[in-house]
Amino acid sequence: MASKSGGFSVRGLREWLEAPVAEGGTAGRTPLDTLRGAAARITTPLLPDDYAHLINPLWSARELRGRIVEVRKETADAATLVIKPGWGFDFKFQPGQYIGIGVLVDGRWHWRSYSLTCPPDWSGDPQHKGKRLISIAVKAMPEGFLSSHIVSGVPAGTIVRLAAPQGGFVLPDPAPDKVLFVTAGSGITPVMAMLRTLDRRDTVPDVLHIHSARTPDDIMFGEELRELHERRPGFTAHLHLTGEQGKFALADLDEVCPDWRAREVWACGPLPMLDEIEKHWAAAGLADKLHVERFEIERNATAEGGTVTFAKAGRSAEVDGATTLLQAGEGAGVRMPFGCRMGICQTCVVTLTEGHTRDLRNGKEHRAGDKIQTCISVAAGDCTVEV
Repeated sequence: MASKSGGFSVRGLREWLEAPVAEGGTAGRTPLDTLRGAAARITTPLLPDDYAHLINPLWSARELRGRIVEVRKETADAATLVIKPGWGFDFKFQPGQYIGIGVLVDGRWHWRSYSLTCPPDWSGDPQHKGKRLISIAVKAMPEGFLSSHIVSGVPAGTIVRLAAPQGGFVLPDPAPDKVLFVTAGSGITPVMAMLRTLDRRDTVPDVLHIHSARTPDDIMFGEELRELHERRPGFTAHLHLTGEQGKFALADLDEVCPDWRAREVWACGPLPMLDEIEKHWAAAGLADKLHVERFEIERNATAEGGTVTFAKAGRSAEVDGATTLLQAGEGAGVRMPFGCRMGICQTCVVTLTEGHTRDLRNGKEHRAGDKIQTCISVAAGDCTVEV
């Protein structure tokens, strides 16, 4: 939505600045029009936005950008990225939401979604001089090309592309009187934004956080959780070490959190854990009190895959059940349409003409005649796409 003051519109100004200057007579033109026309002719074929980018890479009216200002190790395989967003970023997001981030690697933009770990309108540490910043935390996954690249050495100063905050796994304001967080591994990241927001607002209610990690060294934000546990009487951190104690058993909930049935619950972590939690809360008739975030893509390369045929290009590729159709096409030398590469922008939509595919986000199967997004679809057997 454009910001307006009287007859002024930011969007209208942007369109006026970027619109081509009409040739012809000067009737009705103001001195400002003349100045703009001269500037446009001097800068053609570029736009003012292109020259603004040369002055400051974060000055763009056409896309959200950010600069990584700090990379901070959390564990041996996880790191926090502190980012200064450029023009247009909405700092009034809700705790628990995620953003898309695009990183340039070997000449290609790679996109992934990561949960914000900071509170809204965060200005960071004093070293950042009061600038409004955001932070995400990334855990390197064995099969995760971009996550491993980020954790192993994206330097401060790197310019990234950003997608606006979104997601419904959020903490309401005011928060419920009784809260239970259940997380494991990197599933702690959206909950950290919630905890930091409550702490910043000085409104920490009765909060119990059950978090599982393999060893003490694998606990992301472990020191901060322990400090918050000591400082805030309303917050209890129950850290469960799976390397010593095995998987946390929901049967132990009555002992760890006797009043769990009376609490509003947010859960995030591996898919099997979330499936078990959903069944447990449904069996107790409490499904309406449970909020779940699923950002791990379940991939079963042994059960799916096949030959993908790209009809118009006349090419095909053998793929497993973890390789997207977009990746398969690019690997086969097919010119594939794409945009965000994470299932948001719809640029990569094509028609599935034969066979079946599966949506990596929700497991939904598509059949011949359906429109599919190649960036988040994999082959469920042999299939043909119209590209």
